[in-house]
Amino acid sequence: MNAAAPTSPNIVIIGAGPAGVRAAQTLVEAGLRPIVIDENRRAGGQIYRQPPPGFVRSKKELYGFEAAKAEALHNSFEQLRAKIDYRPDTLVWNCMPGHPGQLDLLHAQRHAEQAYSHLILCTGALDRVMPFPGWTLPGVYTLGAAQVALKAQGCVLDGRVVIAGSGPLLYLLAYQYTKAGANVVAVLDTARFGGKLRALPALLRQPVTFAKGLYFMGWLRVKGIPLLDGVEQIAADGKQAIQSLRWTRGGKTTEIACDALATGFGLRSETQLAELAGCHFVFDELNQQWLPQRDDAGRSSVPGVYLAGDGSGIAGADAAELSGRAAALALLQDLGLPANAAAKTAAEQESRRLAQTLRSNLQFRQGLETAFPTAVHWARDCADDLVICRCEEITAGQLRRSVQQEGTVEINRLKAMTRVGMGRCQGRMCGAAAAEILAHATGVSVAEAGRLRVQAPVKPIPVSAALAAEEQT
Repeated sequence: MNAAAPTSPNIVIIGAGPAGVRAAQTLVEAGLRPIVIDENRRAGGQIYRQPPPGFVRSKKELYGFEAAKAEALHNSFEQLRAKIDYRPDTLVWNCMPGHPGQLDLLHAQRHAEQAYSHLILCTGALDRVMPFPGWTLPGVYTLGAAQVALKAQGCVLDGRVVIAGSGPLLYLLAYQYTKAGANVVAVLDTARFGGKLRALPALLRQPVTFAKGLYFMGWLRVKGIPLLDGVEQIAADGKQAIQSLRWTRGGKTTEIACDALATGFGLRSETQLAELAGCHFVFDELNQQWLPQRDDAGRSSVPGVYLAGDGSGIAGADAAELSGRAAALALLQDLGLPANAAAKTAAEQESRRLAQTLRSNLQFRQGLETAFPTAVHWARDCADDLVICRCEEITAGQLRRSVQQEGTVEINRLKAMTRVGMGRCQGRMCGAAAAEILAHATGVSVAEAGRLRVQAPVKPIPVSAALAAEEQT
């Protein structure tokens, strides 16, 4: 009797940013044809997001110092196009683990299903949102949204623009916007100079990246744009839209007229699909977030599910490319590929080198966290009438009263009692803020407050698509 031919693996990569592209490239080099599902129209992710065809601005104008890296990644992907099953403009809104597992997709407003034997999650990150008075006013954007407008639509926020929050993206966006002709009137940083000074030894581990940051700040100062650190108590004012922004610094309150505000307080990993895939989570002190557990190569706790890029911990585009290749090499090793002994040894050696490089990148990442810490004290100071969950219009006072009157001590209980996190964003925007308020109100750590459970759909979909998925089950 002849032995049955081995079944070809059905490998799906979710995300076509730096991690997803390098993972796909590695699998193609091994002779495999992965499926690459991309929510965007064109590959590149957020950092190397590509504009629509016919866009007139050059890559140098779009990506600045990173133009060569963007060009390299885009070219690599174009060379892969004929060798992969690429599905752009496709949202993965549900993941059901199994043998095989199954994904629920939305493309052109229609539902589809995709089975997988192996899954590489390269889901990226989103802005860490910290509510403040006036944050729901028209004209207030996240840093990521403001950057998408520039890269994908070729436009900037109109009028007088203030950029506020914490993290190196503040200065990068201010530089990009000013270069594009925007009227940036101030950059307000909640981080303090002392923290940046303490972080200097760690930041110097990547001197080129550090030098770029200094260049952005120096260039902005030459242009006469105020760069203020140690800013506290940000508040937007206006009737129909934002008209001004207030803040305190050194005990003094200042107000500036503005027409738009781009704000962000670092990044958070997109982990919803990893949870639905059944991955085990641990609280990561560096990222101040529950993250899916993985080994140095990117293997999750679920066999056949791999994690790469910022979706499993914020580390930046360069690290994402490395982790994408590392995850793909781990997948190949688990499949017994390559079969050739010499090639297998070479792949194992490369995996170890990648893991070592990624571990060293963590020291730079720790330096960034020291330089730009999340201002967690806002949970103590925010007023009771501040809206935390804009979908359900839940205020900080409602969350605190649930603790005081109902004895709520866990985030999912808080969700059940107040509906925080039950709206369109499924807690992607408000979950972290709600957890910090709960932790402060109960006197425990954010980790002890628990992890908000995820339910499908992870992003809003038409009712018709949900009904179609239900009919097929």
